Amino acid sequence: MSSPFQLSSDYSPKGDQGQAIAKLVKSIEAGNRHQTLYGVTGSGKTFSMANIIQKIGKPTLIMSHNKTLAAQLYSEFKNFFPHNAVEYFVSYFDYYQPEAYIPRSDTYIEKDSSINDEIERLRLSTMGSLLTRNDTIVIASVSCIYGLGSPDDYKGMMLPCWVGQEIGRDDFLAELVSLLFERNDVAFGRGKFRVRGDVVEIHPAYLDDTAIRVEFFGDEVDRISSINSLTGTVIDRIENHTFYPAKQFVTSKEVMKTAMVKIKEEMKSSVEAFEKEKKLVEAQRIRMRTEYDLEMMEEMGFCQGIENYSRHLTGRQPGDTPYSLLDFFKEDSLVIIDESHATIPQVRGMYAGDQSRKSVLVEHGFRLPSAMDNRPLKFDEFMDKTCQRLYVSATPGPFEIVNSRADNKGYLSVIADEERGIEPIRLRDLKIQPSTSFEKIDQFNPKARDRQLIVEQIIRPTGLLDPVLEFLPLIGQIDATIELCHDRVAKNERVLITTLTKRTAEDLSEYLQGAGLRVSYIHADIDTVERVEILRALRAGEFDILVGINLLREGLDLPEVSLICILDADKEGFLRNETSLIQTAGRAARHLNGRCVLFCDVMTDSIKRLIEVTNSRRARQISHNEKHGITPQSVKRAVQESLQQYSETKQSAEAKSVSLVAEDELVYNAVEVLKQLQEEMLEASGKLEFERAAHLRDQISELQNRMKSQDVAVPAKKVVKKVSYRKKKS
Repeated sequence: MSSPFQLSSDYSPKGDQGQAIAKLVKSIEAGNRHQTLYGVTGSGKTFSMANIIQKIGKPTLIMSHNKTLAAQLYSEFKNFFPHNAVEYFVSYFDYYQPEAYIPRSDTYIEKDSSINDEIERLRLSTMGSLLTRNDTIVIASVSCIYGLGSPDDYKGMMLPCWVGQEIGRDDFLAELVSLLFERNDVAFGRGKFRVRGDVVEIHPAYLDDTAIRVEFFGDEVDRISSINSLTGTVIDRIENHTFYPAKQFVTSKEVMKTAMVKIKEEMKSSVEAFEKEKKLVEAQRIRMRTEYDLEMMEEMGFCQGIENYSRHLTGRQPGDTPYSLLDFFKEDSLVIIDESHATIPQVRGMYAGDQSRKSVLVEHGFRLPSAMDNRPLKFDEFMDKTCQRLYVSATPGPFEIVNSRADNKGYLSVIADEERGIEPIRLRDLKIQPSTSFEKIDQFNPKARDRQLIVEQIIRPTGLLDPVLEFLPLIGQIDATIELCHDRVAKNERVLITTLTKRTAEDLSEYLQGAGLRVSYIHADIDTVERVEILRALRAGEFDILVGINLLREGLDLPEVSLICILDADKEGFLRNETSLIQTAGRAARHLNGRCVLFCDVMTDSIKRLIEVTNSRRARQISHNEKHGITPQSVKRAVQESLQQYSETKQSAEAKSVSLVAEDELVYNAVEVLKQLQEEMLEASGKLEFERAAHLRDQISELQNRMKSQDVAVPAKKVVKKVSYRKKKS
């Protein structure tokens, strides 16, 4: 049976990629539930993943531990598979404050959120593709383990429409309303429809700028067209179209009525329990909240926070596993967990945090007990719902290692390869016990027991080596860092410096600026758009040195960086453990002059392991290069060009004499231009084009300054703060 996936690429597997792809495909086809791709930075793991998907031919879920890396993977796989359904599924909240209650201060925090319409559209598109296509690849964050509506209900609510279908216009409109579409003849947008006589135009929530026009002749569908949602011009004539529900939580009227009865019964039971315990405030609170939600559900078919009633809406029993995106996949599917050393612990920790918050809400009458069943999957539930898993990481964690290859004697065939003379090692040598408290280690397929399930991808097609390691004492580490930075800046190369705290990162940035260096810092308090802009500016040479803490690790592709300075490297802990050191050092593995300097007085176990791993990788890459006559070359990748800035220093003398707009209409036009720029910035952010959004934000700020200098009224609406290269605030 041929694969439904068509891989489009100008490259073929090189280096270690070919053997890694072949071994992993063989393992997956043998039915193994666990396999690990141990691939170093710059070895082309993403390309290997694409080849594996193409050869296996199964619907695939690719999980990442954060939205930014997921967006990067989404872009790459869209290019690899332009003829297949590549979907993006992450949390659709730009801002999310969960509902919570603090008993100590009697403070109730209402749920507050800002939904990104573009991401919501992509989520709905994902659900539809999984139910209707066999060639779907979904790039997702851990949002995929959170509760969704039943896939059976979602599929049962789909509305097929075809030319010649016998259905009256009014019946068709009623069906659209049952799918939670809203009628709006004025403000036409996603999830809405408008009616003009016998013509109905519907803008599906999963389409961007395309709507569907359905024309009736009597009680029959006469014509169906795809149209531009803005202009109304016809794009194409089509024979049929299937409309998906406009919301992620959707159910039929019959199921809704049954659920409402059960919700009322649970409410009465909760009220009685509170009154029995003399908690009259809590009893009144839960009654008012639930009755209001029931009224909304009866009138609108929906209410805010309807997901808290998902157990009743899906007919589950207390404690049953909730539905999630994983239920939309067919049983025979593949799950690839990218950066598994970070993603697996994240999946494991979601359930406990959610239950802790909701138990307080239930105890104080803000939610019914059934809200506890609107939750992320437990880790063992996640494992049960996923059939075959491929873990991908440069630093696999204990869970991946133990499950991918461990025999009854405690031996682990980790990266074992007879051709390369690598012997199996004991689990205890990795400080892992076979009887570890992880959820049960799956039994291996007997036919595949001797197959290698952890596969190396160490050789880089570019021939680049792991960075050279150098160790300097803690005393004078700042002065030594300044000297190293000056040396790299003189060569037009970039530097990353990692510290242990946000305060240190900010103070060090200010100190380095005083030493005449162009520097910025980055940490978790900086928003996503600004992070992307800072990284782009580093690559573009707008500054030379970036100071960070824990963000300068997985997923950063910075070919211009040739030096990594790790301050206080011997402070053993989360930020200086083996995984962190290997991942951080790997950021210099894309440059020919890659070097990593660790400031330490003690050789910790993590540093010793970094040395061991680095020396091993360098030796193997050197051997491969000599054998195949490869000359190492730095990775080269274009930097996205900035949009034209309103900067005086970049304008020619002729341009300076020309007004941005006509002088006699300065106020009107300047305000209009500002408004258009704001709209474009929000649109770019919604489409995950963070770099473009950051450039537009800078244009907005510059235009606002010019308007103020010319006494032009600037709209009071606040946009987004301008990027500054992190000069410390006084």
